[in-house]
Amino acid sequence: MFDALLSIDVLDGPIPFTVFGLAGALFVALLARRPSLRRLRTLGLAVACGLLAAVVSWLICVRWLNLFGEGLGMGNYLWVAAAYCGVAVAAVSIGRTPRWRTVVAIVAAPVFVAAAALGINADYGLDRTLGNLLAITVPSPIKVAPLARNSKAYDVALWKDWKAPADMPLHGKTGTAHIPGTRSGFHAREAGIYLPPAALVARPPALPLVVMMMGQPGNPDPEPIATAMNALAAQHHGLAPVVVVADQIGPGMPDTMCLDTARYGNAASYITRDVTEWAAAHLPITRDHRFWSVAGYSNGGLCALTFGIDHPDLFSNVLDMSGEEYPGAEHPATTLTDFFHGDKAAYERAKPLNRLAPGAFPGSMIFSASRDDPVYHAVALQSLRAAERAGIASAFIDIPTGGHGMGALMGGLNGGLPLLFATLGLQKPG
Repeated sequence: MFDALLSIDVLDGPIPFTVFGLAGALFVALLARRPSLRRLRTLGLAVACGLLAAVVSWLICVRWLNLFGEGLGMGNYLWVAAAYCGVAVAAVSIGRTPRWRTVVAIVAAPVFVAAAALGINADYGLDRTLGNLLAITVPSPIKVAPLARNSKAYDVALWKDWKAPADMPLHGKTGTAHIPGTRSGFHAREAGIYLPPAALVARPPALPLVVMMMGQPGNPDPEPIATAMNALAAQHHGLAPVVVVADQIGPGMPDTMCLDTARYGNAASYITRDVTEWAAAHLPITRDHRFWSVAGYSNGGLCALTFGIDHPDLFSNVLDMSGEEYPGAEHPATTLTDFFHGDKAAYERAKPLNRLAPGAFPGSMIFSASRDDPVYHAVALQSLRAAERAGIASAFIDIPTGGHGMGALMGGLNGGLPLLFATLGLQKPG
């Protein structure tokens, strides 16, 4: 029952329609009173206070503290202002006659906040279910067929040699898996797993691996990359990489900065040791690391770039989608003090582009960002130029519109993943 509740769709369907409709009806009910000069003044003052509170919140959270690393967009600011104004109107309606108005006001305030939250969530489009929105993963353990061990080397011409069995499913499968922090001690939420159709047959071939990470805050949700992979698998006889969407931030969703830290745990070691060793032991993947890739969106993009540069022995391809520039980029002064104890040289060494020297990474790198997300678009272009200077085979996916939400994520996946298929032996080179 609880899992079914957490699986409710909050982007489409009856839930947002009901909440938005209820919020509108309650607001009309609060205003449904014979107008008077005093009443109009009270409502005007409430709306003015709501707008002032929205402006103050913007100044503190966006301009002064820069909690989000960028502006949130006019649509989201309007949702915030609407919530403040609605709550203010509800507050001045408490204690008014008739008595039912107080009941309506008390009910209306949380509904207004919920409507704004759903509106903002819809603008980003990243959290589809109630569980995603509350950062609660609904366990869905996935069963994996054992890998046939009759081949000593990865078939680099898998695109040519693979013959799909007649009983192979048309689409891949998603689920969850608990990956313990055996070596790192890191406490992570359950990882999302995607198995392409070719991995669901009785004797699956050894397939490439993609380790992916989402943003912060965010959830290890495999559905976005599964959508992109299923479309590609349909074009390649069921072939696609196996994907582990790992949790690099943990249940409290702090910014672990893709590092091992005393404050937030060994996030880097968890991904590069625990996750990769678990994948090698439990999934039908090749052990040839030339066909392993690391991908990420936003904070996960920074992690993907960081782990790729630091572990070229593990990952040969990087897909950095709207990635952050460096650890703690939103609050560099605080990060320098709290995590690097004022050691500027150590902080500079922690910035991945400062370690991107010629010959440091022999594989390929793909960057993507939306033009209407100017901060991250500039970071992606800066990373591209750094990779090119280091002699790395690089590409840039320039997404016309998508902001810093689902449009950017899907644009990066749909544009970047096809570039990997020839490299991974899943389609004819060129």
